[in-house]
Formats: sequence, C-alpha cells, structure tokens
Amino acid sequence: MPQQTPLYKIHKQLGARMVDFAGWEMPVLYKGVIEEHHTVRNKSGIFDVSHMGELLVHGSKAESVLQKVTCNDVTPLKPGDCQYSALLTERGTFVDDIIVNKISQDRFLICVNASNTEKDFQWVKQFENPTAHVEDVSTQYFQIALQGPESEKILASIDSTTPQPKKYYTFVETKLLGSPVLLARTGYTGEDGFEIYGSPKDAEKIWTTLMESGATPIGLGARDTLRLESAYPLYGHEINDTIHPFESRLSWIVKMNKGDFVGRKALEKIRNNVGAPLGEPKQLVGLMMEEPGIARQGCKIFSGEKEIGFVTSGTKSPTLDRAIALGYVKKDFEKENLKIEVDIHNKKRHAIVVSLPFYRQKK
Repeated sequence: MPQQTPLYKIHKQLGARMVDFAGWEMPVLYKGVIEEHHTVRNKSGIFDVSHMGELLVHGSKAESVLQKVTCNDVTPLKPGDCQYSALLTERGTFVDDIIVNKISQDRFLICVNASNTEKDFQWVKQFENPTAHVEDVSTQYFQIALQGPESEKILASIDSTTPQPKKYYTFVETKLLGSPVLLARTGYTGEDGFEIYGSPKDAEKIWTTLMESGATPIGLGARDTLRLESAYPLYGHEINDTIHPFESRLSWIVKMNKGDFVGRKALEKIRNNVGAPLGEPKQLVGLMMEEPGIARQGCKIFSGEKEIGFVTSGTKSPTLDRAIALGYVKKDFEKENLKIEVDIHNKKRHAIVVSLPFYRQKK
C-alpha cells in the first residue's frame, strides 16, 4: 500500500488525480498539467512534497561527517544557509542529490529524494560516530513548496510577522500562523518561491490558508514540466548510480580541493582521463525537437546512422510550445546547434542540440 502524506484528505476533497509515486499516493494533477504549469510561471502554486525525506545529522563532528559523505564543501556554510550537493558512491556516481540545510554548527537537516530516503539514511549512517549522529526524521515533517512570482506577496499576506529569507538558498526558522516552520528560499520550478517544513499536524492549516490567499494547488505532472524547462535533474532520469557529476552538468557542486570525500579518487581518475571506469565519455545536453513527436526516457539518439546517446526526460514545453528533452550524447556530439535525430516509436525525428536551461526566470 502506498504511503499517504498529511495532506492526502485535502487532495481527495479537491478532486486530484492520485498516482503511486515513489511509494506514496500523490496528486499528479488537479485541473490539468498545462494550466497548472502556467499558473506557477505567471502567478503562484503550492505543491505537496511531504513525500521527500529528511535526515538529521547532529553532534560536535556533524560537519566533518557531511564533509566526508557529500561532494560539495559544507565548511563555508553559515547557520541559515542551504546548499545543493550530492551523496556519491566510491565510483563517483550518484547515491542521490540532496539539499543541506545548516541549522547550527552541530546540526544539519538534509532533504533527500522520496524514493531514496531509506537508502540515503543507511548510506550516511555508515559514517556515524559517537560525536555525530544520523537520524531519519522524515515522519516529523510535512513539506509544502510555494512557487511562482507572487509567492513572496502571498506569504506576506497570510502572516506579516513571519520573516522571509531574502537570499536564494537561505532559510529561517520561524513561525507561520503560529506554528514553528523552517522556511527555505529554494524550489524545483525555476521560479522564485519557498519550501516550508513543519510538523505534520500543521500541514492542513498552512495549505488551506495558502490556498485562501491565492496559491493554486499544483500536481506532480506540472512539477515535472517546470523542472524540465529549467533543466533540473531528476534522480532515476538524469542522475543515478551509473552517472557521475562531471557528465551530468553538475561539476559545480564537486569541490575537489576540499580534501577527501567519498568518490573523490574515482572522480580524480575520470577528470584526468585515467582509464574509463564508467565507460565511454558522455555529456548531458538539451534537445529541441524540429519535427512532431515527444522524446521520452529511453529513446535513442542518432547522428546519421550512428547511435550516439539516449533521452533521459522529455515533454512538450507549455512555456515554449515546443517538444524538449534532456539526454546523454557521446563526446563531440554535445555542440550547440548540432542537428541530430531521435528514434520515437521506430521513426527517426529531427532535433537540434540547444543550450540549457530551456527557460529562465523572468526578472
């Protein structure tokens, strides 16, 4: 049986179409993916992302554990900072991509993907010691994402006493409608917005008040089209335990000069072209279809008769009104404006390699 979030009853009352996603019963849409997508781009929407996992790393050596187990450098973080990072295998491939929230010098809250919560917990717990403890605290949190250009205004309208984090990738611990929350200026849509963490007992009150203040419920369908337009990776699509950060456009989260961390030795070999531990070099690219057809995960990519790669995610972009995709291609085929073909239902369709992201937030 799929698990249910604290907002399950509300989704049913709103007539959401529910699906099993990562072992959770989640709303894929309420009215329609395209309408919901445009709402987030132009106004503001709320997503139930309570299925995401939360790990707490705490103790006097908590920072040292995270420095070892993540590829980014946590030492510059101040309390109230968020950091996009990853857990890597010894081969340098992804265990998961994560967000690290530094609460204090000895307390970090890690947000992980729903499908990987138990795996990530067991992975990080390997590095636990008497001065650094790791707990799965997922059941102690709901998570609501408020996203879109009107998000700041909506949040202020429901509780003017709640301070808002002003900088991207920072958070505040505060109260919203009298309930303790961690309010982070992060998101997965390419728009300004917030992710709200709090006690499950407060989830319905906060969700309902956000709706009453103008935020529209948005399902996982639009969440996927929004993140794809912004070229954000999704575990199980663009990243997995066979992919490493240098080929997935995530080299910027790898700090090779910070000292030893899990996967560093393998990445050093990859960077220096010492052997080919992960097969033939490839690179994540953006594709724009030039013929009818949507390239879905698994579709093969060709240059003439030569197979050069595969699609990881694809959709018809509601913002651009064009079919777009992300995929991996062999080295020397990642050049912008290169004409290629995608095999869709056994018919090759013309496409072009384009720069990423497909969409940038309006300023």
